[in-house]
Amino acid sequence: MQHPASLSSPPQGHHVDVPAHPAQGNGKASADVSVAVALTVNGKNYALSLDPRTTLLDALREHLHLTGTKKGCDHGQCGACTVHVNGRRVNACLCLAAAHEGDAITTIEGLGAPDALHPMQASFIECDGYQCGYCTSGQLMSAVALLEEPLGPTDADVREAMSGNLCRCGAYQNIVAAIQRVRAKA
Repeated sequence: MQHPASLSSPPQGHHVDVPAHPAQGNGKASADVSVAVALTVNGKNYALSLDPRTTLLDALREHLHLTGTKKGCDHGQCGACTVHVNGRRVNACLCLAAAHEGDAITTIEGLGAPDALHPMQASFIECDGYQCGYCTSGQLMSAVALLEEPLGPTDADVREAMSGNLCRCGAYQNIVAAIQRVRAKA
């Protein structure tokens, strides 16, 4: 049962402003609004004009054409969009691009090159830590970040640290082996 006060109207003479939905009222779509956003991605500076609601993931993929970072669930549940922001792993689908001005953003494209792989990339190849490859960029970015995080020595510790990254193909055993191989060399 609703509280009686919630059923009453505002007292006489009082006006309640209810903001119009962007698609209603004044006829102007919110897409008409843009903000200047300066991002540093993989060591390069970019000046963008973005809708303020643009996620970091969409800025990377749609505006900077860095498509190695994948859009999986778009809800922060799969880890396919993992990138580094100031050395820490984040789900790019949950971050607004405008919130990352001044931050150092690293994507899979900035991790290594075909002729100079990051040790984690080389280990994923050696240990067959991928299947279809869709989740691989997010897995790699998380795996590299966890090298700098406090973490126990066991496979179970690695599995827990990587639990935010899903692999539909089930390559988890090989992913853990690849990470442990790099950790053993560090």
